[in-house]
Amino acid sequence: MKSTKPQGKNLSNSLSWFYVFSMGFLLTGLPFFLPNLYADSIMERFPAPGGFQRVRFANESFATYLQNFPLKSQGSSVLLYDGRIKPNQVHAAVLDFPLLREDLIQCADAVMKLRAEYFYSRKQYDQIRFKISNGMEVEFSRFTKGERVQVTGNKSQWKKGKYKQGTGRDVFEEYLRFIYIYAGTISLKSELKKKPIQNLTPGDVWIEAGSPGHVVMVVDQVTGKGGQTLFLLAQSYMPSQEMHILKSASQYSPWFEVPENQSFPTPEWEFPTKEIYGFVK
Repeated sequence: MKSTKPQGKNLSNSLSWFYVFSMGFLLTGLPFFLPNLYADSIMERFPAPGGFQRVRFANESFATYLQNFPLKSQGSSVLLYDGRIKPNQVHAAVLDFPLLREDLIQCADAVMKLRAEYFYSRKQYDQIRFKISNGMEVEFSRFTKGERVQVTGNKSQWKKGKYKQGTGRDVFEEYLRFIYIYAGTISLKSELKKKPIQNLTPGDVWIEAGSPGHVVMVVDQVTGKGGQTLFLLAQSYMPSQEMHILKSASQYSPWFEVPENQSFPTPEWEFPTKEIYGFVK
């Protein structure tokens, strides 16, 4: 009778080889066939469409900060401030963007929060400043020194008292809450500079000021060989809700194409195409 040991050894080698091959395929090949369910940033979740390349910006720029902003896991619903699911789900992804348990962080507030968080992350506290509805400029740097703003009707003034000082997160959140209450699309638009649409970059916004008004923000950008530009848009809305990446009607959805008509429709608001603005600094 022939020994069966050599056959067992060969079988063992074959199984080992198959295991190594299979694991190698799973680790290297599978990402090409499955969506990136666990990517944690805009840039990672949304690769440039075929024929396009992502536009790169300076590492410390606001544009790069937005491109790398973290996302909640794929498939997440947009939640309202009170924990309910938003009825109109028009998004491709949800920013990891904690809300207050109050109806405060709406469209313009979310844009200002992103801008403030960028400067706060870089410890550029003197750059954190926004106008409120009566035109007064409110600087975070004065909050850090223990000053606060007293509002009476349409009048406001700085006052000193035994308020918390410093650049800690609690003082920063107190500052932002004040901005959410007393600023909006009208005051935000007054701080921005109109831009030619061909010069759009992440951080720019389409804004229509009013009560109600609305604003959406460009958070990523790619270009094609022929110079065609695509971009991603993010918004919050009414009532207060998680900021999210919008789907588009384009063949490249969720990427938007540069609008060529006088109006620019987005899932929940139609803007005049010319109403694109950027931050001055």
